[in-house]
Amino acid sequence: MTTKELEEWGADFLRFCARFADIFGRKEPRAQATKYLRGLLSPVQRKNSWQVAEAIGDRIPDATQRLLYRSK
Repeated sequence: MTTKELEEWGADFLRFCARFADIFGRKEPRAQATKYLRGLLSPVQRKNSWQVAEAIGDRIPDATQRLLYRSK
């Protein structure tokens, strides 16, 4: 998926993510989950934590790693 396709799909993507909003008790993990999904759909070649973090605008992958390993 290209960046342009992600932008065109933006409203639908946010509606999709909103379907799962009640799973998260706080807004921070909810927002990070949305960013993480966007990163997985991005055109980044390698989907490791550093490349995904860079694609979603995070300086380091700590927030995404916290989401994956510590969120309940």
